[in-house]
Amino acid sequence: MKIKVGILFKLFSWYLLACLVFYATILLLFAQIKSLGRVTDNIVNKNYLISTSSKLMIDALWSMAENQKKYELMQEAEYRKYFKQALTQYENNLFKILWFSASTSAKNPWDVLHREFEDQFGKAGKVDAPPSKTPWLQDEVISKWAAQIDKARKQNDEQIEEMVRSLNARGRRADEYGIVGVLASLGIGLLGIIAFSFGMIRPLRELRRGIRSFSSSGLSEPIRIYSEDEFGDLAHAFNDMAARLTQEERMRSDFISMLSHEIRTPLTSIRESVNLICEEVMGSINDKQRRFLLIASRELERITTLLNHLMQISRLEAGAVELHPRVIDLNDFVQGALSRLVPVAEAKSISILSDITGEVADFYCDPENLQQVLLNLIGNAIKFSPVASEIVVCVRREESAEPPLLVFSVTDSGPGIPDSEQTLVFNKYYRASGVREHVDGVGLGLSISKFIVEAHGGRIALSSKAGEGSIFSFSLPLYGKD
Repeated sequence: MKIKVGILFKLFSWYLLACLVFYATILLLFAQIKSLGRVTDNIVNKNYLISTSSKLMIDALWSMAENQKKYELMQEAEYRKYFKQALTQYENNLFKILWFSASTSAKNPWDVLHREFEDQFGKAGKVDAPPSKTPWLQDEVISKWAAQIDKARKQNDEQIEEMVRSLNARGRRADEYGIVGVLASLGIGLLGIIAFSFGMIRPLRELRRGIRSFSSSGLSEPIRIYSEDEFGDLAHAFNDMAARLTQEERMRSDFISMLSHEIRTPLTSIRESVNLICEEVMGSINDKQRRFLLIASRELERITTLLNHLMQISRLEAGAVELHPRVIDLNDFVQGALSRLVPVAEAKSISILSDITGEVADFYCDPENLQQVLLNLIGNAIKFSPVASEIVVCVRREESAEPPLLVFSVTDSGPGIPDSEQTLVFNKYYRASGVREHVDGVGLGLSISKFIVEAHGGRIALSSKAGEGSIFSFSLPLYGKD
């Protein structure tokens, strides 16, 4: 069974990792600080004391030598007393050093001095009475002890210097560990932010793409699923919804197609019957009957057109309509559409201007289907333009594209389309909110036009502002005959 990892667990795991690195750095710095403290204690409490005591021992030696010489010359007990005081000072400082420099090494210089001191004066280290002969301490011994103390003192100073260097090195290492730890924590945090941001933005961008695809075309391909967390659940839910809506839309289209086909046959019979009666094939009719029959004929024609549109959109969605492109004359193509709509425009005192710029050679298209697109766009422009306004039909080449494009545009002076509705106008059955109540139609013309243009490899577009009219355009690639 696959374990599902949620967003909260990911956030907590990354936060825990950053905290572990941060607190590991703190512990490491604490250990370094304790180590530095131990080294500092050794320098202050041991090495510094040894250095000070060794200096006092040398002073005591020279004091003993001086008082010994004075006693030899003057034989006064006072100098014997001073000698004893210097000896006691020497002994006390030696014991201090031995206490702080306890070592099992036989070569410890302070142990050697201690043994030589005991050999010279005994374990008590006292001079109770002047010896029969002086000196009490030979000059050679004094010089020897002074040299040994000086040597041991230098070794101690070297240890102090080495420990200071070690202290400095450990301080630098502590700084480096701290900087590395802080940078690592920041790096992990930054990587976490980037990873989670990317992990959130990517599925959201994919979801947005699916929603926009659904909003623009009413259909959506399954969106990619990048994770099995809450975003993955959302993507699964969206795909399920899109699949269900696509299935329902297909069923609705099939039903409408079937219904249109079933209604079309009896409707054709009714229309033909009405026309036969109107033409007095079955006998004469009066003017009142003729008027009502003409109304019925027009309504039947309108219903037939609606059914034809419903069947056409169903065939287009199913891909059942094949195009039969051939070479056409662009001017004849445009003028043919205009000639069919000029009477409708004149009824509203609307003038239609055509602007064909550049020469177009070998223009290939399916003229029947493509002219329906142009008729739909111009017809909508006439329907929504105010009385005594102007409509401009423009055709131009766009050489900067590859392959070059032929761009048709229809500009009107109508009410325009709000930005919030512009992505919906090419959907089936959609009608703008401002015209639903007073303009006829079922919202299929633009959807059919979009299918036909895209079947030609082109693209249909809208540019509009509320209150400033609209520009509907479609572009087709200019392919060669081959």
